[in-house]
Amino acid sequence: MNKSVELPDIADELVSLAQGNEQVEVCLSRSRSTTVKAYSGEVESVRSGMSEAIGIRVIIDGQQGFATAGSLDHQVLSQVIEEARENLRFAESDPHQALAEPDGVESPDLDLVDSAVLKVTDDQKSAIAIDLEQRCLSADARVSSVRSAAWSDGWGEFALASTNGISIYTEGGSCSIGVQPLAVEGNETQIGYAGDAARRPDLLDVDRVVTEAVEGATGMLGATKPVSERLTVVFEPAVTSAFLGTIAGALTGDRVVKGRSPFAERLGEQVGASMLTLFDDPTNTDSLGADNHDGEGLAARKNMIIENGVLSQFLHNSYTARRSGVSSTGSAVRGARSTPSVGLHALCLGPGRLDRQALFEEIGNGIFVRGVNGLHSGVNPVSGDFSVGAYGHKIRDGLLAEPFSEATIASTLQRMLLDVVLIGGDFEFLPNGSGMSSIAIDDIALSGM
Repeated sequence: MNKSVELPDIADELVSLAQGNEQVEVCLSRSRSTTVKAYSGEVESVRSGMSEAIGIRVIIDGQQGFATAGSLDHQVLSQVIEEARENLRFAESDPHQALAEPDGVESPDLDLVDSAVLKVTDDQKSAIAIDLEQRCLSADARVSSVRSAAWSDGWGEFALASTNGISIYTEGGSCSIGVQPLAVEGNETQIGYAGDAARRPDLLDVDRVVTEAVEGATGMLGATKPVSERLTVVFEPAVTSAFLGTIAGALTGDRVVKGRSPFAERLGEQVGASMLTLFDDPTNTDSLGADNHDGEGLAARKNMIIENGVLSQFLHNSYTARRSGVSSTGSAVRGARSTPSVGLHALCLGPGRLDRQALFEEIGNGIFVRGVNGLHSGVNPVSGDFSVGAYGHKIRDGLLAEPFSEATIASTLQRMLLDVVLIGGDFEFLPNGSGMSSIAIDDIALSGM
């Protein structure tokens, strides 16, 4: 990327323009990305883009002015800080509103910069996308076509500086592949999908992606609506991530202080099965969510959220921490064009010991959920009630049996945590940065016919 103008230099220069009792924070980003899609053995499309962004916060006596722009042009930069000052006039005073203060926690000093992704040529990207498509087509005669086969990559820089003495800079990139094969049998069509992401292209597991995508499509042929009943449900790791990510989202300081979490008053209580441990660990370089700092420039750190079923802490940025009378957990997330919120970096589930087949054998009878839909709209964030679409396979006598689709699973997030009966040993880091295993949950309502 073009580094003719260094982001830390721009940030420091703008911070030096602070006046009087102003607290000033400058956030800058610069990124580029490429996506190559293949279809019918040829390159269907190539999309490349670059972006720049700046966000400036000016705070005086609890009033915050914020302004942003999509350019790092010198004239634009000077306008943004003036706009932030002008926006102070419209801000309400909040005694908890202030910039993050250095808290003495040392950065993990992770080496996350690997330029290998920048060295992949356009021809190589195209060849990988085309190869994905061709391998899916040749893997099973029932695969009639591939809806999408793609390579994507990105590289970005991020800098933040403030009048409180925080000054950070980070850069890095990643690449990913994804494929959607269509399987046909008679008049029925099923779509599969699988993908992978990594910091280096040689770490992408193409074989696994092709196998999972094809099996996901062909394995669902003949799927029918299941009989409605209450049973044990096994989630594959990606589905586990979706549900536990939703639960962890309810354990953030902003949800708690707004009274929009069903766990708000339950700190220190048993909220899950004793085998359940959930934590956020951006210090693990195996995760694509790893980082040295959070969105306010505080050092990244491992945060235990649920330990042996007990809710041990909520996640906070500096603002929600002040409102709650605690310290920030280094959990601020943001882009340059937004103010800090609270979020997850690398949510991880403590794994069990059983491989997936042994887990099925232990369960005996139930269902294996390969995917869900409508999760965000199907969960009540205040009550914890959920009802979402699901598809997958029946588990009969410890073995995967016939596929099912057009089903709904329902319970509450609170009940689900307590009803975890087994955690698989098939732990893996997913493209979203989370580290998850399969989990088995008892007494879930399945609705079909």
